[in-house]
Amino acid sequence: MYIRAASNISPQNTFGNQSFLQELVEYTGDKLTCIEPDYKSLIDPKLIRRMSRIIKMGVAAGMDCLQQAGIDAPDAIVTGTAYGCLEDTNTFVSKMVQQNEDALAPTAFIQSTHNTISAQIALLLQCHRYNNTFVNGGASFENALLDAMMLLNEGEANTVLAGGIDEITANSHAILSRMGSYRRQPTSSLSLLHCPGKGTMAGEGSAFFLLSNDASGNDLAKIDAVSGFYKPDNLSEIEQRINNFLSAQNISINDIDTIITGKNGYTVNDGIYGQLNQLLFANTPTINYKHLCGEYPTSSAFAFWLAANALKNGGFPPTISSATIPLKKVLIYNHYQNIHHSLILLSAC
Repeated sequence: MYIRAASNISPQNTFGNQSFLQELVEYTGDKLTCIEPDYKSLIDPKLIRRMSRIIKMGVAAGMDCLQQAGIDAPDAIVTGTAYGCLEDTNTFVSKMVQQNEDALAPTAFIQSTHNTISAQIALLLQCHRYNNTFVNGGASFENALLDAMMLLNEGEANTVLAGGIDEITANSHAILSRMGSYRRQPTSSLSLLHCPGKGTMAGEGSAFFLLSNDASGNDLAKIDAVSGFYKPDNLSEIEQRINNFLSAQNISINDIDTIITGKNGYTVNDGIYGQLNQLLFANTPTINYKHLCGEYPTSSAFAFWLAANALKNGGFPPTISSATIPLKKVLIYNHYQNIHHSLILLSAC
């Protein structure tokens, strides 16, 4: 399966014709928020007024991805999101309380469902084909990828628009902060991983990819395999899962040029990565990505975009890695709160 095009709205300058992370944007505090583009170039201004922030981010990234690929409409649209349209949900519930469940405007309710983003893209494209949204917490994006792979492998589609998206809202951030998910003291995003402690920095993003079974000659990268597992018992099981995943592709860890891990600065979260770096990953270069986009359930979509562009460009930018070896295979290993673990293997075309 080939990645023909990719579009990413994130806390870094990743959208449009930006250079590949030649300069990193630094954030201080406990969250990283997206750098949003001028939506008028991608969405009818009359429609923008009715769209919440996450819908605009999702639609813009999806439409931009299709424009890059030169495709009017895909054969399928598949998205992954853990939280869905939180802002619209909050608006609807708040007004329901304030107005005593009487005379409620329907717009916020209609746009509060998790599948609103993929539905909006389909409506704008008049795409009456397969459309699915996965809401599986930290495995949402990976499940969307697996669904896209099955559609392509079974011949149900020739092109699939797949994406992962989640947003930060004031209420969701406040709730997760009370649960101890984020840093109590202001922290620099670029030093986050060098200063481990309790909590991390919140993040958000919208990344979409046009996937196809057929090589175009200008693809970003090739997806070899995607897999996930749930609540492993111990480190030995994690190692075994990774080895089995690679063995199924007839390779070993020594064939991987770089591993992208989901280290986020939270001591409890990062223990697994530290142990793997001393054992299974000891002889393989590893890099991290959550100091660039923050922590959120579908952040692996950002790692997916990062790996695809690195494979297309022949390596990571100096701001990410000093390694100069040509990239042929990249493994993404991420876990979300040690609940959902995922493995994605990509290779150069």
